[in-house]
Amino acid sequence: MALIEKNGFLLVGQDPIDHDHDQFITLLNQLDTADNGDFPALFQQLLAHTEQHFDRENQLMEQSAFPAETEHKGEHQRVLGEFKQFKKRVDKGLIAFGRSFVRERLPQWLELHVTTMDSALAAHIKAQSQA
Repeated sequence: MALIEKNGFLLVGQDPIDHDHDQFITLLNQLDTADNGDFPALFQQLLAHTEQHFDRENQLMEQSAFPAETEHKGEHQRVLGEFKQFKKRVDKGLIAFGRSFVRERLPQWLELHVTTMDSALAAHIKAQSQA
């Protein structure tokens, strides 16, 4: 069973965001089943993907004058900081710490972030396009 199922629950209706979330889920599920030898490179790939995704979202927030931009960007920075702390441990060979982050932290964070902050951003973009 996958760590996160791709069932459409996490779709926000903005193709760039939904595509990035789909890739995030794919990488997260690959990390969940990766052996210790493959884990560090996949963890780095997920971190790089997340940084690129956040950059795209940050641009969308700026372009659309999203009212909660400061809070949303702050959440991005917080998560990237946490990610980088776990990456340091993974780089030292402490794979169990990375696995714990992947299994116990990221799925719950993703669900909450998508259903609150990203959904609000998507609704704002949609409203802007209809104005």
